[in-house]
Amino acid sequence: MTAFAGSQRNPLPEMMTSIRIDTAGQVEIVDQLLLPHTVTWIPISTPEEAFEAIKSMKIRGAPAIASLAALSIRSHLSAHDSYNSTSSVKEDVSRICDYLQSSRPTAVNLAEAMDRIRSTLDSGSESQSPVDLVDQIKQICTAVHGEDLERCITMGRLGAEWLWAKRRAGSGSGKKGLKVLTVCNTGSLATSGYGTAIGVITALFEADQLERAYYAQTTPYHQGSRLTSLELTTLKMPACMVCDTALGSLMQLHDIDGVIVGADRIVANGDTANKIGTYQAAVLANRHSVPFMVVAPVTTVDLSLKTGAEINIEQRPGKEATQVRGKNLETGEMSVVRISPEGVGEGSELWQGVYNPAFDVTPADLISCVVTEKGVAERQKGSQSIDVASVC
Repeated sequence: MTAFAGSQRNPLPEMMTSIRIDTAGQVEIVDQLLLPHTVTWIPISTPEEAFEAIKSMKIRGAPAIASLAALSIRSHLSAHDSYNSTSSVKEDVSRICDYLQSSRPTAVNLAEAMDRIRSTLDSGSESQSPVDLVDQIKQICTAVHGEDLERCITMGRLGAEWLWAKRRAGSGSGKKGLKVLTVCNTGSLATSGYGTAIGVITALFEADQLERAYYAQTTPYHQGSRLTSLELTTLKMPACMVCDTALGSLMQLHDIDGVIVGADRIVANGDTANKIGTYQAAVLANRHSVPFMVVAPVTTVDLSLKTGAEINIEQRPGKEATQVRGKNLETGEMSVVRISPEGVGEGSELWQGVYNPAFDVTPADLISCVVTEKGVAERQKGSQSIDVASVC
């Protein structure tokens, strides 16, 4: 990639990846539940294995789970090449699409990928040979995964250009580098490569226009302190982890130039569902007049929903908030440790409750702009919404 401020100044080491495919076509994923201490690759050969990996969050990140779901369908079709008719292909693949889509309800990328496959099924005529239809579907599945990397690189450049210009035109005119904050994990582990929000941070770093990247822990599953930390240290970026409860202090005392987040669903008015904790970061950014940027591919935009109130928010098991997984410093082995009293999150008594939504919704009036591979949609001053259709 050519850095937007001239020649590339910070060449990157090899990025991490969440999905790899060997020369024989075998799909493997890195088990993100074990990162950063253990790197374990898991073969995924069937839709059932993909469903379990997505549901249990062995793989996460809206673009990445869409890629894995599509690739698992491709693997399934490669192993079942004896369909008797076009209708039998349609029936089988349609069932699998419904099954995989149910694994994570909030992220729209998964639904969009399954809809692309369904569209191919619907367009296939009964006179078409089952072999031809299977080949078409496999091509779509390959494209779902392959198209993501180029999108991410484009979004990174567009977002970095916008934020750099924004700060140079304002109070940051004398800055040589920007201080930015992100939440969750939106890098190469969450996508097919480069990342969405982290793609913007990476573009700034490549252009030598990043002073420091701050990243929230993002409890309860710690995607920030486990995964973003691993990615940014691998890329050797100037970075600093921030406790979720310290975001207000950070913005109050450290002259943050922008908050950059990803998205799992962006609806027609610009309201955005993203990892839990994003909304509070947006509120704090608004209080401190810090630009708040949402970065996501067009596949994350859902124009069928008018406002964020219509988004189905996934509720996760309570044990994800009452237990932590990590490396035992005495034995060197991976361990799971309970950090709350016995019974919390595991029963129906009033004292056992755990509120653990996977996502929250940030209203458009707290968002400065939405970046897709098609461009930047900036919220106009005084507006309560963003014209996201203009970048679709």
